[in-house]
Amino acid sequence: MAGTLSSIRTAAVTRVATTTLTVATRGAGFTDITDEARRFVEAAGGRHGTLLLFMRHTSASLTIQENADPDVRTDLVTALDRLAPTDAGWVHDAEGPDDMPAHVKTMLIGVSLAVPVVGGTLALGTWQGIYVAEHRARPHRREVMLQFLGETA
Repeated sequence: MAGTLSSIRTAAVTRVATTTLTVATRGAGFTDITDEARRFVEAAGGRHGTLLLFMRHTSASLTIQENADPDVRTDLVTALDRLAPTDAGWVHDAEGPDDMPAHVKTMLIGVSLAVPVVGGTLALGTWQGIYVAEHRARPHRREVMLQFLGETA
């Protein structure tokens, strides 16, 4: 046997709540939006369901990563720069030399997340946080759509 299921809880979807979160990034790196996501679920009255997050840009992405040691995020930026360096001879450079590598990094990481909500709480692991990954060198204002689907209090 590979694993054990906990008790199964079923509920009808009684609410869909949506908002737009605007995030000011400081340039390449990670911005923690976990607290904003929690506040949204709370404001929506979310009890059991799913929080969907969607990045409305093609040069920034969303990820769930370790929230304890900031060195992890530093190393992730380094790894992404190795995978898609600015000096790789990209054809698309209309918005600057960091634009095409940013598109590649977004394609690798992705623009959407789904986080279970259980008992009004995001079901993240102990060391997990939700992050906007900015792939451009300069600061940007990024829009993230948040949507809770599920049962409310």
